[in-house]
Amino acid sequence: MLSNQRAVGRLRRKRRVRKKVWGTDARPRLCVFRSLKHIYAQVISDERGITLAAASSLTPEIKAVKAKKTETARAVGALLARICKEKNITQVVFDRNGFLYHGRVKALAEAARQGGLSF
Repeated sequence: MLSNQRAVGRLRRKRRVRKKVWGTDARPRLCVFRSLKHIYAQVISDERGITLAAASSLTPEIKAVKAKKTETARAVGALLARICKEKNITQVVFDRNGFLYHGRVKALAEAARQGGLSF
């Protein structure tokens, strides 16, 4: 088991949120993962168990631009919204994955909304 109290708390929040949040083909789940250096986002259909779209701060077009982590998160959200628009995905369910909704997670979500995703 984990001994880090911060990680334990995040996993507890993640389990609580994932009880209610479920991605369908009509409305897939936008899942965010935030590490100390990078941020990752995926659009997932839980019915079929596949990833429909993904973007991260390691994507070459985002990695080439040196920016602060919050600005990078905004770029990832905008890129993911553009990829989803190409695949005709307009509605998603937001899964913050146990992370608090502020800072980089909030910046990614707001950029995805401005890019055309609704949640």
